[in-house]
Amino acid sequence: MKKWVCSVCGYVYDPAIGDPENGIEPGTAFEDLPDDWVCPECGVGKDMFEEE
Repeated sequence: MKKWVCSVCGYVYDPAIGDPENGIEPGTAFEDLPDDWVCPECGVGKDMFEEE
């Protein structure tokens, strides 16, 4: 699975890790994140992420 980078703050979403602090289990692909998921570092939406 590909990693995705926040174009605002540089946070990397790694599907192997997920975002457990926000209820996203490891193994969750970026495409499968809820539409209302936001960057845990700066709060921007998924539309501000780019494939690494």
